Amino acid sequence: MVLGEGGAMMVIESLDHALARGAKPIAEIVGFGMSSDAHHITQPSAEGAAKAVRMALKSAGIVPEQVGYVNAHGTGTTVNDTTETKALHLAFGDHAKHLAISSTKAMHGHTLGAAGALESAAAIMALSTGILPPTIHFNECDPECDLDYIPNCPRKADVEYAISNSFAFGGLNAVLAWRAFY
Repeated sequence: MVLGEGGAMMVIESLDHALARGAKPIAEIVGFGMSSDAHHITQPSAEGAAKAVRMALKSAGIVPEQVGYVNAHGTGTTVNDTTETKALHLAFGDHAKHLAISSTKAMHGHTLGAAGALESAAAIMALSTGILPPTIHFNECDPECDLDYIPNCPRKADVEYAISNSFAFGGLNAVLAWRAFY
């Protein structure tokens, strides 16, 4: 894991307000899920993370098969990445194998408190442009991380729904579900 510095900002407003001022929305927050599993101060829980994902999907009113891209929390550590993989299997079932997943932390580092905003911006841009960001420096696959992590090169894909995972120390898990705005 490499620490990074940075931030991201986005204007979050009602659709009516955005259209009234002439804005061109690029994505819509359609769901949110949060869990606080308090499993361990530094050891993540797949069940706690999966609960937050399932809550985001339920809040969005969508089924797992509608999600095409996941911006993973993906810290690049064995414990986090294998646990997040297990969480995605738990939350998405068989559809997990069909998800396009990447961690942008490999490019910008872990910005700690700013990570969720940066990664949501990456998910929004993926929905808006149809270009899914890669997981760079992906040189060797861990057998326990058996999903499609978009290794090293961006991928074109038409995705309507994406989620962005943020999993913090102490079992604080937050997931935003996004929909492309057409």
